[in-house]
Amino acid sequence: MIVIVNYGLGNLGSIQNMFKKIGVESTISSEHSVIMAADKLILPGVGNFGKGMQELEKSGLKEILTKKALVEKTPILGICLGMQLMTDESEESELKGLGWIKAKTLKFNFDNVTMKVPHMGWNTVEVSNENKLIVKSPDEIRYYFVHSYYVRVADESNSIAKTQYGVSFDSAFHKDNIYGVQFHPEKSHKFGMNLLRNFSTL
Repeated sequence: MIVIVNYGLGNLGSIQNMFKKIGVESTISSEHSVIMAADKLILPGVGNFGKGMQELEKSGLKEILTKKALVEKTPILGICLGMQLMTDESEESELKGLGWIKAKTLKFNFDNVTMKVPHMGWNTVEVSNENKLIVKSPDEIRYYFVHSYYVRVADESNSIAKTQYGVSFDSAFHKDNIYGVQFHPEKSHKFGMNLLRNFSTL
């Protein structure tokens, strides 16, 4: 069973609807027992990094998710803020992240007034390392983004996709059983469906 983790932040229903469209069963839960029994996990998220970490701590989910990710090696996909929470730290908060992958979350900071923040809308990704989540294609791969902060991994071998928006950033990463995407697959039509289908078959 794929469990979409409910810690109070995220487009949970939209993600579940995308799984329904591709015929994959999923459930939304904040129950510790349900999350512990999951075969795969989705860590969604929209909003503030500090608030996200506070909610994970307060709900007792930080410890459970860390056990699932690092000890049991359960496949887990972080989406948008969920991806950022997996990093060591963010310029948005003094609170430390989950630290599951060596990476930092940085703020878009442009002198060029034509570059709007947040980065919002469709943008392309370039596959940077072969992986099972985003399969390299001769055709353009596009996803829908909404974010003011971006991730930069410490080890380039963990980057699986890069996107250009004023700077080049890691729009997807992978380490062992841990995956993160900055964009919203649940808003990305066929591209998002392909990604979630790939995750469900890992």
